[in-house]
Amino acid sequence: MSRFSKQIKSYWQQLRAVMGNEYRTIFTDDGALLIVVFALLIYSTVYSLAYGPQVLRNVPIGVIDQSRTSASRALIDTFDAGPNTFVAYDPEDMEQAKELFFDRKIYGVVYIPADYQKKLLGGEQAVVSIYCDASYFLMYRQVFQELVTSIGTTGAMVEFQRLIAKGANIPQAQAITQPVIYQSHNLFNPYLGYGTFVMPAIIMVIIQQTMLIGIGMIGGTWREHGLYHKLCPPGRRRMSTLPIVLGRALVYASVYAVTSFYILALHYRLFHYPMNGTTGTVVLFLAVYMAACIALSIAVSTLFRYRENSLLLLLWTSIPLLMLSGVSYPREGMPEWLYQLGQLFPSSHGVDGFIRIRTMGASTGEVLSEIKALVILAVIYGGLACIGTHIAIGREQRCGCSDSRV
Repeated sequence: MSRFSKQIKSYWQQLRAVMGNEYRTIFTDDGALLIVVFALLIYSTVYSLAYGPQVLRNVPIGVIDQSRTSASRALIDTFDAGPNTFVAYDPEDMEQAKELFFDRKIYGVVYIPADYQKKLLGGEQAVVSIYCDASYFLMYRQVFQELVTSIGTTGAMVEFQRLIAKGANIPQAQAITQPVIYQSHNLFNPYLGYGTFVMPAIIMVIIQQTMLIGIGMIGGTWREHGLYHKLCPPGRRRMSTLPIVLGRALVYASVYAVTSFYILALHYRLFHYPMNGTTGTVVLFLAVYMAACIALSIAVSTLFRYRENSLLLLLWTSIPLLMLSGVSYPREGMPEWLYQLGQLFPSSHGVDGFIRIRTMGASTGEVLSEIKALVILAVIYGGLACIGTHIAIGREQRCGCSDSRV
């Protein structure tokens, strides 16, 4: 048998040993099984259930009606007519309203002054004060939008009635009170659902983070139990780098291919998330994204000496990486250095590209820049994974030699 054939046979033996060990570790280690297999399913389901209603409705508000006239009651009725707010309390004064507000029983207060109807009928400008809870942006948006729309509609109706009373015909009055009519079309997220907006990004970050923590945990197990030496086939002094990196990568690629198929096929249909983009584009993008995530995770896993280190050191990174992806805060508002830092992680490119494909229906050519960036990261981190694995093998061999001399 030639030297090349022997080398190929040795590589194959090492590859099989590594893959068998990884599968065995994943499915017999409760911690690894929870993070690598079930974490993606659990997190995506829990988040989707939490965001299931999609749009915040029926936010309670309080109305202080000092006018107590037919005009003020008509205005209050418009607050109840919309889907976003309902009048839960009618406090007597601002002090009572403050108590309700700070007890979190209401999230907005409307103050209608005593001269409200008098000014309306007298042709003067009436002032209605609105107080909204800006500490909770979703509450603030729903309350402020609904109240302003209702007051604006009421004002237009009052002006319309004045014009009719002065002798204007209906088309003229409509043209004056509403000179511009707009048509609103919400693209890609027609119901303005929060779940539809945020879940594609969260799923991409969960894939990366579970890989980092799970593969890091198993990498610590390799170091802790000396598997670089124990998995070495008979007749060899030490393991080769390439079979270890390639074997581990193939195992995690196969596991995440199954869980990702569930998420993107069944889970998406179950929670009615947009499923735009061709299947080929989605598969190609996810394959490149997972390659970059796996390469990064294997590279990082070579740094851990104990299995618990990955959980302690990487768990806190989930929220910062979600922010750096540009979902929770626009990239245009970030400092340039912070934005560039985010480009070092696959999640930043993965979130951007996946949202454009799955939500907006982008083609492969339209996300080619993200695919190129992920390929570059996969090559760089793959090289670092090989270097880190090679160093770990040498370190373990030296420790083994020292122990044998002792």
